[in-house]
Amino acid sequence: MKILTIVLLATFLITGCTSKKELSREEAARLIKEGMKYPRVIDYDAYSSDPEFAKMAIDKGLEKEGLVTVQRTQTMGDVGKPLVEFTSKAQPHLLPTPEKDKAIHVQKVKLADEDFVEVTGITTTEDGKQAVAEYTTAYKNVSGFAPLTDIDFNKTNTRKASFTLYDDGWKLEKK
Repeated sequence: MKILTIVLLATFLITGCTSKKELSREEAARLIKEGMKYPRVIDYDAYSSDPEFAKMAIDKGLEKEGLVTVQRTQTMGDVGKPLVEFTSKAQPHLLPTPEKDKAIHVQKVKLADEDFVEVTGITTTEDGKQAVAEYTTAYKNVSGFAPLTDIDFNKTNTRKASFTLYDDGWKLEKK
């Protein structure tokens, strides 16, 4: 009887210790997409009344592409008015802009969408209650406004996400 009790106790202990809930790549991908809100828009604040932005728009080829028109000269009466006007070709890339920004001639423009690609690896702590997933993202729907930044929209990004195991399952830790 003692031997049977010891065997049953050992079985319960082994089963209890090995029943850790592993974080699968599929579950990590789902939690990352939901928690980090992929795909997400990469935007840029265009200061249309700033002479530096007007020069950059010309230098980066936005006027040649037909996305903007730039007023090259300004009279005293025009000071403070926009130097850069967005064309109809730019309309699909213009994002909603807060009224306070519009009042100072700032327009948010879409550069691209950053989208989740895949989970490339998962590392779990010894106790099985913490995990770190490494994943990649890529840029899609790159707009004509992309030259405004130094971001390389052709490369993929490697990112990390941390997870904690709770009674009701794995949760993405927001930083």
